[in-house]
Amino acid sequence: EGIVALAKERGVDAIHPGYGFLSENPNFARACEKAGLIFIGPPPSAIEMMGDKMAARKAMMKAKVPVVPGTQDKIDDEASCIKIAEEIGYPVLIKAAGGGGGKGMRVVNSRDEIKSAFRGAKSEAKSAFGDDRIYIEKYLHRPRHIEIQIIADSHGNYVYLGERECSIQRRHQKLIEESPSLALSDKMRRRMGAIVIDAAKAVQYTNAGTFEFL
Repeated sequence: EGIVALAKERGVDAIHPGYGFLSENPNFARACEKAGLIFIGPPPSAIEMMGDKMAARKAMMKAKVPVVPGTQDKIDDEASCIKIAEEIGYPVLIKAAGGGGGKGMRVVNSRDEIKSAFRGAKSEAKSAFGDDRIYIEKYLHRPRHIEIQIIADSHGNYVYLGERECSIQRRHQKLIEESPSLALSDKMRRRMGAIVIDAAKAVQYTNAGTFEFL
């Protein structure tokens, strides 16, 4: 409220929210729009949808964008967690639906590890994000982690700007980004770029954003 009030008082036209914090807060983006200010970032609906990993998975699957095998809904108890993990096949990744930064994530290699991993991920997610919803994905061992940057305007124009190789990580956090990736052929690069455009259009994304591939 204070930022919006100050912007109106000073005759500001637009607000860039920085990185993290307010940049990923759909309520702040809506407050800017309501006050007649340009929010320099994606629309609130896209922030909301893509900030929730389960909602994002559903949206991408609807748009026929490939996703890692896993659940579409939250898992409420350890018994369900075990059943789903065994259907997907170990190893699996128990993940928080909200937030990011590698928090609320546990790799599970066998049935014996499920209970402690489920409780740990749920507790950490609640503490970090105030949201303890958990779901499961297939864990890919030592994948390539490729990110593609996208720019979209409010007139329906979309472009992707090449890729970044982000496979060197520690605790699910990138240490090095290299561009271009030496792992991609031109054919694969074009295919991934086309997927990113389809994904961005599906959620009516505008401004700058990043799509991640394994």
